[in-house]
Amino acid sequence: MTAKKRIILIGRSMAGKTTLCQYINQEDLKYHKTQTIEIINDNIIDTPGEYLERTHLRGALIVTAADADLIVLVQQADEEGTMFPPGYSSTFAKPCIGVVTKNDLATPDQVEAAKQYLRMAGARDIFVTSSYDGTGFEELIQFFKGEEKE
Repeated sequence: MTAKKRIILIGRSMAGKTTLCQYINQEDLKYHKTQTIEIINDNIIDTPGEYLERTHLRGALIVTAADADLIVLVQQADEEGTMFPPGYSSTFAKPCIGVVTKNDLATPDQVEAAKQYLRMAGARDIFVTSSYDGTGFEELIQFFKGEEKE
């Protein structure tokens, strides 16, 4: 991705944030647990899921998001429930999109529920992806490229 804008990925542990980074940057997909905030290619901020899951660590997301131009909320398609409260994106006062990951593991109803969670959290656009199938990334990458023109 060659976007000039910096994005931050926020989601629970194992939601697919790091895999999303690797896919966007056309890197080999290999799992590793994100332990700290990582800046990839100077335009993607990958965050540990624990920062969302632990209330006392959420402040780190707010502070780190100050360096981002776009908030990307990541929701695993087959996750029961969500960690994002309604209106969560308003915490950041920045544009926000949602990405549903692991589409290949979910039923159509689960995907719709994941999309609804992201809408309620304040995501203005939602993309559905599967790194296993390689689907949904073209549209997402095109969105990021379009973002750099704004």
